[in-house]
Amino acid sequence: MRRVDHPGLIVRQKSPLNLEFQFSSLSEWLVPNEQFYVRSHFPAPRLNGSEWRLRVTGAVARPLSLSMTDLLALPRASMSAVMECAGNGRVFYEPAREGLQWQSGAVGNAEWSGALLRDVLAAARPADGAAEVVLVGADHGVVDGGKKTASPGPIAFARSLPIAKAQSAASLLAYEMNGEPLSVDHGFPLRAVVGGWYGMAWIKWLAEIRVVERPFLGYWQVRDYFRWDRRLGEPVLEPLAEMEVKAQIARPVNGANIRLGEPCRIFGAAWSGEAPIDEVALCVEGDDAWVAATLLPPETAYGWRLFEYHWTPRRAGRHSLCCRARDRAGNHQPLTQQADRESYGANWIVPVEVNALPPAEVYVEEFVI
Repeated sequence: MRRVDHPGLIVRQKSPLNLEFQFSSLSEWLVPNEQFYVRSHFPAPRLNGSEWRLRVTGAVARPLSLSMTDLLALPRASMSAVMECAGNGRVFYEPAREGLQWQSGAVGNAEWSGALLRDVLAAARPADGAAEVVLVGADHGVVDGGKKTASPGPIAFARSLPIAKAQSAASLLAYEMNGEPLSVDHGFPLRAVVGGWYGMAWIKWLAEIRVVERPFLGYWQVRDYFRWDRRLGEPVLEPLAEMEVKAQIARPVNGANIRLGEPCRIFGAAWSGEAPIDEVALCVEGDDAWVAATLLPPETAYGWRLFEYHWTPRRAGRHSLCCRARDRAGNHQPLTQQADRESYGANWIVPVEVNALPPAEVYVEEFVI
């Protein structure tokens, strides 16, 4: 079932609206706005841009109430950045995990424009003891009332950033996406853009920026979007933050028939958190021989890298195509499912299965109904 204003997107949930990009349709470095995935926790609030205000509160010397005119008067900044839902790839977990069953399309790369969060914070003058910056959306509701982790009544969607991340060039208050004003589904009139972090930090429909002097313990910080950390022995909760290194093949699609003895273009995208992609390797013959794919321009701090590899199958039958990314910090995409991530951070290698057939058989397979 499709929405007219989101042609081709996969409906994962109708209310609140959650739509998945068909990753197999990837063609350009920037994903068009109408094809970009949509992640919502509550129904989209309908906000009047002329009446809307962004409040800056908490441990600041100068509380603020900013209009869009005020934000437009600040220096304009732009950043290309990939946003990935922390649950992207959840369908590949074994055994199955709760949550929206995203496949590979809860991710996209866009050019975001707006004001730097640090410029707004500088105007408000955070206290010397400021530890985090809480971003609060205008969307709100009650979370899963029948579960043990139910929210204590209606709550807003809110997450925090460490003060250092909030004051970095990677944190933007965006009012444009790919050169166009934000749509309602993508956070009109203002959303956070947090380069290198999972999408749960990219708060939509921003209503408040709250500076706090101790760690924020809101529902979405400690009851959801977390993983277990065992570095100190006993496992402790750690809020999700930086994206894991990952590469995905867009084409050929899983189950495709390809022509034996003819070149096949393997094409996809790779991304990571705070470090750029350094390499994408491919295994195409099922013999553990990895070859380097070609990384395509452009290269930016937080955008993804497209890659390609031209492969000619020499053996008829099934082939498993695998891709594996490495970033410049030395992080490698894991070969297998990782523990302690709850239902998030699914970045292990998921093979794409194809079948190499003689050209005549591929023709029959493609055109006979």
